[in-house]
Amino acid sequence: MEQSNQHKIPFSTLGVMAAIGIVFGDIGTSPLYVMRAILNSLPHYHYSNPDYILGAVSCVIWTLTLQTTVKYVLITLKADNKGEGGILSLFALIRKKYRWAYVIAAIGAATLLADGVITPAITVFSAVEGLHDVMPSVHVIPVTALIIFVLFLVQPFGTSSLGKYFGPIMVVWFVMMGLMGTGQVVLHPEVFKAFNPVYAIRFLIEAPNTLFILGAIFLCTTGAEALYSDLGHTGLQNIRAAWVFVKIMLIVNYLGQAGWILHHPHQITATSNPFFEIMPEWFTFIGIILAALAAIVASQALITGSFTVISEAIHLNIWPSVKIKYPTKIKGQMFIPSVNYLLMASCLIIVFMFGSSMKLEAAYGLAITLSMMMTTFLLFLYMQKNGRPLWMSIPLTIFFTLIEVSFLTANLQKFMHGGFASLLIAGAIFVVMFSWYNGRRIKNHHTRFTAIDNILQHIQRVSQDTSIPKLATHLFYMTRAKKVNQIESQISYSLFNKRPKRADTYWFVNVTTVDDPYEFSYSVKTFIPNKAFRIDIRSGFKVGVHLDKYVQLICNEMEKKGQVDLSTRYPSLMGTGIKGDYLFVIVDRIFRNLEMNLGRQIVLAVYNQIKKVSSTDAEMYDIDPSYATVETVPLVIASHSQTELSDLLHQSEKVHHSDK
Repeated sequence: MEQSNQHKIPFSTLGVMAAIGIVFGDIGTSPLYVMRAILNSLPHYHYSNPDYILGAVSCVIWTLTLQTTVKYVLITLKADNKGEGGILSLFALIRKKYRWAYVIAAIGAATLLADGVITPAITVFSAVEGLHDVMPSVHVIPVTALIIFVLFLVQPFGTSSLGKYFGPIMVVWFVMMGLMGTGQVVLHPEVFKAFNPVYAIRFLIEAPNTLFILGAIFLCTTGAEALYSDLGHTGLQNIRAAWVFVKIMLIVNYLGQAGWILHHPHQITATSNPFFEIMPEWFTFIGIILAALAAIVASQALITGSFTVISEAIHLNIWPSVKIKYPTKIKGQMFIPSVNYLLMASCLIIVFMFGSSMKLEAAYGLAITLSMMMTTFLLFLYMQKNGRPLWMSIPLTIFFTLIEVSFLTANLQKFMHGGFASLLIAGAIFVVMFSWYNGRRIKNHHTRFTAIDNILQHIQRVSQDTSIPKLATHLFYMTRAKKVNQIESQISYSLFNKRPKRADTYWFVNVTTVDDPYEFSYSVKTFIPNKAFRIDIRSGFKVGVHLDKYVQLICNEMEKKGQVDLSTRYPSLMGTGIKGDYLFVIVDRIFRNLEMNLGRQIVLAVYNQIKKVSSTDAEMYDIDPSYATVETVPLVIASHSQTELSDLLHQSEKVHHSDK
């Protein structure tokens, strides 16, 4: 697989540090709850059985090796879209050839976003519960809810000032985990036997409650999908270098926890957490503070990743238009208010609904397993698109699918224990994505275009017709027509068939969001000198769109070149240096007079409800509301014939005769 060099973030020490802070927060906080979840799945009389404890850790080691290292770090990260990663970036690379794969991409994105709701809750819960063990006066649920509430509350202000500390915090966190694990490994070196995969295989065959245990083991790799999504933030080489360090620290800590369990089976209770038990008593409070900080960093990474996923989904037309803000000058850092507050509400509901990390362990992992499977399927299509031989792509796909189906089967056992929560969240997100994508397709299918040449003469005449009140000096229409010499027939209808719109200059503006995340370019086409123009803007999905500002800057450049006169046309203001006024007209195409089957009617009903709460195009493109107006026009303009009137009259006469 080829990786694009454009937008490639170079390898550097700071880049590796950033990767440790941004990319590995989720997977790096898994030791807080993985071994405890495994213990809760085993009968207590097996805690001292070395075959079972070493077998469980062996499963963790080989899951991290096969699923995280081989599938994601070595293979999947190479499938980048101009430096960006994630399941939707992967779909963007193949969508021209496999448009139907949007369903796979939507399922993957929906389940990934659902995971983003549960991960902050379980991670912060685990840290606060550790604090509760040393300070019983601490109330776990309120403190957890407060931390999550504050974390989401600060998102509108950006995290650039705090982000520089994420890397150092996580480095200290991983070093601490490695040191704590080493202390136990030195005392119990027999845990190194866990590197032998025979222990893992024997454990899966012989252990009781295998499916429940496998579901607990899967928690060690839940952050792998988020790792791929964060590719664009730090770069491939930095992630790979950081993973060497991170994986060593993780495995050493898991081995240390296993050593402690084997030699302290009678100290284990229902609430015991081996992660904190392996710490010296004097260090426990420090370890808890570090765990809380790591939980916050991990949660922040997932929130940022959710913003990126939604941004990509909007670009791919599988999510409604929503307002995107850029609170800092850091390239690509964004804030999506609607997503932020929905995530916050969902996280808080999860916190109060489950009440502890132990209960959340029973719900966690089901959704993300589906996301991983969808990535595997898209990866196969990506390899096919790029001409990879079937003898390579098919075995790889089957191998990882078998692993993920095993984990999915195990995690399905969690459905009645809370797993339904993540699936309900993912299902709701998928319904929105599916309905929006297909609603837009239906809309585009019924949109008709007309040649611009057909209306230029009308533009000239309306512009000179002083009997029509002038709407604006410069009138801008947003057009979705991809061909430069076309516009939607609905725009023509708005210009002439409704109240005719007189202006001195007419502009047709098209904004295309391109797959290159940071591209920005434009071109101008003149239809009538000083009278009618088209501006085409190409913008990457990680570039902020401030349309009225961009248009003003482009027009200023055109004026410098003598292509247009922007000065006011009102005689009383001439010579004052005041620029001509302008107005953006956004045509909202509404569904009327359309006949379609029941399935499409349902899709459109959901689409229309979503549209009511989504952002308008004016908000989406950050157009000053005082310079914009929205005009509704039927998607299909009905033409009625006189025979319809005759039929109605004839039917009425028949009814009257029958009454007599």
